[in-house]
Amino acid sequence: MDLARVVGTVVSTVKDPQLTGVKMLLIRPVDPMGQFIGTAMIALDAVGAGAGEIVFYVTGKEASFAFLPDKVPADISVVAIVDQLEESSDTRAKRRQS
Repeated sequence: MDLARVVGTVVSTVKDPQLTGVKMLLIRPVDPMGQFIGTAMIALDAVGAGAGEIVFYVTGKEASFAFLPDKVPADISVVAIVDQLEESSDTRAKRRQS
């Protein structure tokens, strides 16, 4: 799982019938500090995330697992909404040393 921020939504009137009723989000990867680190991607939303929220996403075959037993064609899916990110003191100390 990787972190991303929801930066928008995607609307598509013509799509695979298995995607009917599935919300699509525009997400952009972030580091643990919330800074953008990659380009935006389209992801299917399995958890009801909204604009501005930090989320966990999965890629590859596992992206479709969030919708089982439905068979949804997915390469990227949002599978969790992050409530809080907290860095441990050990991690902060190691980061300062590097």
